[in-house]
Amino acid sequence: MVSVQIFGQTLRSVVEESELEIPVTGPTTVKQLIEANPEQLGVLLPYIKNREALITINKKIGSEDSPVHDGDVVKLSFQSRASYDGTRDIPT
Repeated sequence: MVSVQIFGQTLRSVVEESELEIPVTGPTTVKQLIEANPEQLGVLLPYIKNREALITINKKIGSEDSPVHDGDVVKLSFQSRASYDGTRDIPT
């Protein structure tokens, strides 16, 4: 099992959960884990593709291509790109 923890009101509102336990049977990546569980995690894909989700695995920064193993803790936190690349306005 992989523990997937969701942080930030934006992501929690679309997932409607703060923590999920997802079974894994072999080597996989964060993206594959999400794609393999569309009913629970599929709504996160747009945030990952837009680089609006900070991904950590066992307290280390990761990416959508980072490997995930049985027993790992994956944390997904919403982050606005506005402060990083200036392409979006900061909401007021």
